[in-house]
Amino acid sequence: MVGIGSVGRVCAVGLYADADGAPLFLQIKEARESVMAPLVLPGHRISASGGERVVEGQRIMQAASDLFLGTARSPASGRAYYVRQLKNHKLSDVAEMMSRDGPKRYAALCGRTLARAHARSGDAAMIAGYLGTGDGFDRAVAEFALAYAAQTQADHAALLERDA
Repeated sequence: MVGIGSVGRVCAVGLYADADGAPLFLQIKEARESVMAPLVLPGHRISASGGERVVEGQRIMQAASDLFLGTARSPASGRAYYVRQLKNHKLSDVAEMMSRDGPKRYAALCGRTLARAHARSGDAAMIAGYLGTGDGFDRAVAEFALAYAAQTQADHAALLERDA
């Protein structure tokens, strides 16, 4: 599994080699229809498959998408998949950033990366115009984050109490 969205999904890793023997790992992951699909208004476009939905979203959100990013469908099961190159750079980057000021820098990097991805998915000027120059949006997001953290702590405490 790669994340919570992987639970109960087919996920495979293929090992390939080029003519020089250099390894290439590809991840083939099942992608089901979005839970939001039933809410799409009639006449609005939705992706033909879960795999296409994931690939289209990644191409919009990523500054430079994976050369091997693509979709596949099993004729036998009808399941939709997306394919991507599997790399293990994430852990080394995180470990390197975990110096004494690393967590704050890492959080800031995550925030900038997420903001940039969202800006790529829409009209940046329209979003900036909608948000305005005040700090109302910033305050709302901070309030939500604190409430979410408090709920997470409460849920964790309830879990510990249940298991005690």
